[in-house]
Amino acid sequence: MKQKLQAFFFLTIGTLLVALGVHFFKFPNNFSLGGVTGLAIILSRAVPAPALSPGTYVMILNVLFLAVGFLVLNRGFGLRTVYCSLLFSGLCKVFEWIFPLSRPLTDQKLLELFFAVILPALGSAILFNLEASTGGTDIAAMILKKFSSLDIGKALLCSDIVIASSTFFLFDVETGLFSVLGLVLKSVLVDTVIESLNRHKFFLIITSNPEPVCGYIISSLHRDATFWSAQGAYTRQNHAVVLTVLSRGQAVILRRYLRVQDPNAFMLVANSSEIFGKGFLRA
Repeated sequence: MKQKLQAFFFLTIGTLLVALGVHFFKFPNNFSLGGVTGLAIILSRAVPAPALSPGTYVMILNVLFLAVGFLVLNRGFGLRTVYCSLLFSGLCKVFEWIFPLSRPLTDQKLLELFFAVILPALGSAILFNLEASTGGTDIAAMILKKFSSLDIGKALLCSDIVIASSTFFLFDVETGLFSVLGLVLKSVLVDTVIESLNRHKFFLIITSNPEPVCGYIISSLHRDATFWSAQGAYTRQNHAVVLTVLSRGQAVILRRYLRVQDPNAFMLVANSSEIFGKGFLRA
């Protein structure tokens, strides 16, 4: 129950970050960076109507994508995505009622582009890390993948490029250039944030006394370790190689311990964001 509540909390926070970036920075500047929000901006310009704001289009599109997803994919695209999609649509509409914006918050368009990219990218990375998304074109890409050989990542990229490029014709060159730049920044930033969220420290420790090291890792850091016998190529002395994976905080503690208790130990430390197994990511 605790894990479910924690996941629910982070799903809500991630969706809230996406909604904040979309309402306060994307919509007022007409930044169309792809996805359902970009499509909503395009439709609100192509089909102008007082009752059909970008937030309304987001709600309509997400409900349509969810309905098609249930019909075509059944429940395979996940209940978490359903929750985040409905919450995102509702937040966009609530923000329109509470904080209506007729113009951008500032006259610094580049600054607003950064926030239009950073907030949704951070929120999306949190959701992707929990195997969820705000729906929309993610569901469309899954449907496309089911009936074609196109990779889901390529499908998303193709749809985002088409949506972002439309701003050149519907708005102006400046908005089009900012939209394309934002799309590039978003694609890079989401991967970077996901890697940062999953980053751990991979340790290889060469020591002559592995028992105290393994005991400290197990009893004090509450992690497991594996060790095997090895021999130095130059000295021909027998050693042990200890392998373990730790969080960044635990890595600092282990390095401090080895510096005092086993100063002759040889350490290889590397960053890794793809570790599969018990206590880490599911394969």
